[in-house]
Amino acid sequence: MPDRDTAGKGLAPKRIVRTTLSGQIAQQIRGAILDGTFPLGSQLNEMELANGYGVSRGPVREALQRLIQEGLLRSEPHRGVFVPELSPADLLDIYFVRKSLELLAMRRVMGKPDRASVVADLGAIVKEMTLAAGRGDWPSVADLDMRFHRRIVDEAGSERLSRSFATLQAETRLCLQMLMGGYRENAALLDEHDLLARLIAAGEAEPALAELDRHFGDPVRTLEKANALRKKQEMEPA
Repeated sequence: MPDRDTAGKGLAPKRIVRTTLSGQIAQQIRGAILDGTFPLGSQLNEMELANGYGVSRGPVREALQRLIQEGLLRSEPHRGVFVPELSPADLLDIYFVRKSLELLAMRRVMGKPDRASVVADLGAIVKEMTLAAGRGDWPSVADLDMRFHRRIVDEAGSERLSRSFATLQAETRLCLQMLMGGYRENAALLDEHDLLARLIAAGEAEPALAELDRHFGDPVRTLEKANALRKKQEMEPA
């Protein structure tokens, strides 16, 4: 057994790589998936990506594996790597789990004596959402929607709850990409977030929980609206 005074001596610390090449590529691909550059259902070709980014296939392969683990990509044996297409059943299941986690978080948040910080943050996010919606920037609205709900979950102060919610974020972002056309038809979206922030500020626990439950609504119905809007846009002359 090494002497206590000498244990660890002579071991040079390893340099920490802040951002690897594969990490940078994963970030680029992640952004392209979430902004719709790589649409739902599209196949990603490792060689084409490597040529596009001007790198070897190794870091691209690592980046794709990372995104598969996040849930933003799906590997299908003998076929390749695809951006997942979520079915209505997937949509319902993701929102079922999300709602369960968020209601737990909201109950704990409403039991806190001081909610000033979270109220201020939620109010600021709603203002950003209003500005983004006003300029028709729906991808930013989706980002801010996620930030709003994540802020509530994190305020609960449960590391495990936040970690569980984080595992759903990638799939939730894919859901929002599917639903955003339906959100454009939902004039109440911003009002609902504003109401949630005001109920939290007022300390009205049961109304806040009821509103959060109602806020999730029927994602399949929202998807139907989104699909109808896409078809209408496709039929319109360019």
